[in-house]
Amino acid sequence: MTRALARAAGAAGAAGLLLGLPATASAHALAAVFQSRLPLAVYVSGAAAAVGLSFAIVLLRDLRATIPSDDGRRSTLAAPVALLLRAIGLVALVWIAAQAILGGDSAAEVSRLFAWVYGWVGVALVSALAFPVWHWLDPFTTLHDLGAAALHRAGVAGWASAEYPERLGRWPAVVGFAAIVWLELVGSGAGPRTLGVVILGYGAYTLAMMAQFGRDAWRTHGEIFSVWFGLLGRIAPVAVDAGGRLRRRRFAAGLLEPGWVTADLVLVGLGTGSILFDGLSQTAIWVSWFGLPATGPQTLLLAAFLGIIVGAVLLVSRVVGVPASGAGFLPIAVGYLLAHYLTYLLIDGQRIVVAISDPLQRGWNLFGTAFFEPSGAWIPPALVWTAQLVAVVGGHMLGAWAGHVVAATTGTGPRDDTRALRLRQVPLALVMVGLTSLTLWSLGQALFVSGA
Repeated sequence: MTRALARAAGAAGAAGLLLGLPATASAHALAAVFQSRLPLAVYVSGAAAAVGLSFAIVLLRDLRATIPSDDGRRSTLAAPVALLLRAIGLVALVWIAAQAILGGDSAAEVSRLFAWVYGWVGVALVSALAFPVWHWLDPFTTLHDLGAAALHRAGVAGWASAEYPERLGRWPAVVGFAAIVWLELVGSGAGPRTLGVVILGYGAYTLAMMAQFGRDAWRTHGEIFSVWFGLLGRIAPVAVDAGGRLRRRRFAAGLLEPGWVTADLVLVGLGTGSILFDGLSQTAIWVSWFGLPATGPQTLLLAAFLGIIVGAVLLVSRVVGVPASGAGFLPIAVGYLLAHYLTYLLIDGQRIVVAISDPLQRGWNLFGTAFFEPSGAWIPPALVWTAQLVAVVGGHMLGAWAGHVVAATTGTGPRDDTRALRLRQVPLALVMVGLTSLTLWSLGQALFVSGA
């Protein structure tokens, strides 16, 4: 019975996310359009050449590094900071629930603001570039801990958790991640009540799985955000161990650490593909080819596109290995996330000023900021394009180095067989150059504006 429940866990969670969504195909809008000072062809070809040359240098010079070892030193996050993060996460969840039940709808309603702007982008970037903030921000874990403490004080003995089936691995999180990608890119036209119900339903599902398999086991394998943000955290200079203690390391050293599995590659492929699809599907060229499809056709387009990207990642892994592919492609996903959504975070994130004055979107103006209009006029276009270039090309260069180091360390051939090692990494290099060209090209295209 327990195993049957475990097999269904991922699919059930994903299905719960999709229930009740309206038939609309509407990806969230990119925050603004910033034009490059250089001709796009020059910009794209130069970036692609930089990635190709960096890969050539890494391979020809056979740059390697020693896999970092754990020195055993640990620290703890200051208690006030940990409590503050937990409180923020819990308040955000309660706010979403209150607005879903009692509130109206506007561009500043908090379910979309917290889910897509601050969560899917902001928390992801902090997790990848700084430290594992979701470990404390996670409201579902906070609710689990509060509930467990309340039962303990009441003298109610908890039941023993079932052992998590090892063969499921992280696949429940992969299934749920795919559902969230669909929700973001195809079903994002859902109103605040629908999205709020989905978030609360996912919370109930998460708490049930934590009760079934244990809090830490489910966070490690099945909780979508813990798995995804934890994977992104391989790049960060601070990691968190099983006991919740902080472990410092060099930036990107986590890419070289063991533990990569195929499910991680699928997650990285889905993350990378979803960002590319979001950018491409909003360009005028894409709309001229495919129009504005309804939910069904848009779902098929998304599935086909993601299938191509994930398939390419898995094919590369057959040649260079799962660990090397994971270490190579993960920095690309982070670079794309930063390049595509930094302005989205900086501009749309300003809507919190409106939400604070009108927390339930009922027409209030508590602090005089309800009519505030977010603006990106203060962001220099040259700075945006520079940041995008650094993010995309830098992510690819970091991936080229990390993928080569891991391939050289985990290879099955003799250490001095550098020619075979180089040949095995050619597919990885080709995919990287292709993705660089595609994403920078999409960033430079005119966006489709409805009604224009």
